[in-house]
Amino acid sequence: MSKWLLVDGFNLAYRCFFAIPELTRADGFPTNALHGWVKSLWRLADQEHPSGTLVFFDLGGAQDRLALLPEYKAQRAEMPEALVKQLPYVKSLTRAMGFVGVERDGVESDDLLAAEARRLADAGNEVLIVSADKDFAQMVDTRVRLLLPPPAGNAKLGWRVLDEAGVVEKFGVRPAQIADYLALVGDASDNIPGLAGVGPKTAVKWLEQCGSLEAVIARADELKPERFREPVRAQADALRRNLRLTTLNLSLPPVSDAERNAAGRVRLEELLALLEELEMRTALAEARQRYEQRELF
Repeated sequence: MSKWLLVDGFNLAYRCFFAIPELTRADGFPTNALHGWVKSLWRLADQEHPSGTLVFFDLGGAQDRLALLPEYKAQRAEMPEALVKQLPYVKSLTRAMGFVGVERDGVESDDLLAAEARRLADAGNEVLIVSADKDFAQMVDTRVRLLLPPPAGNAKLGWRVLDEAGVVEKFGVRPAQIADYLALVGDASDNIPGLAGVGPKTAVKWLEQCGSLEAVIARADELKPERFREPVRAQADALRRNLRLTTLNLSLPPVSDAERNAAGRVRLEELLALLEELEMRTALAEARQRYEQRELF
């Protein structure tokens, strides 16, 4: 059995951008996210020793969900210009470090990542999804777990694994019920409205009693508090739409063999040139220490 790291690229890039104080090259070009990016990927590789790492990036594809809800993710602020400038280097560094970058037009990276996680797990591999996005909790099972970054205010906790028991402890529902849970309570990060007034405790109680969103709708006359019975009946179609929005699409085409087989192939000359261009001297010295000796054998 092999172990694979599947990284939610933008989730990690944003984290690196905001976690590190402003850093720039001598000419003023921002490099703060890049320092965090390189350091984070090396730390994860050292901690987990994966057979391969795939990093998934968004190209803005959410057409299927926008067709269901035009307001989907509409509340999100534009990416900071300083991070936009660094993204091409994020992707170049990823490739040079031997961590494959995966992106597809018209498809959300979350769905791409989830589909690949399911495919690798079904083939008998261990999968760690590197992301703080709660949507991925629905993927957790005996072979797929989440690798959560340390809390912003307590970096000493380090990266933490979230397994099936951890999902239940964190959300109150099983991984298979996460999409149903989010359909009921809503997801502010994606601008998905839940059922007004329904919070986590009520959603957990209903799913414990009924098992699924569809069963909650079917048993609306039994729900407590009673004031929610009529709203559940009246908004059944909207709740079903929410479930389609919160459920990750596992039927997407696989990552190509060429992409998967490229995992672990460090492009040392390219990496050293990039780090020198970016004036990332500490990372440049570490890259030489990590890889140059390996090149001799």
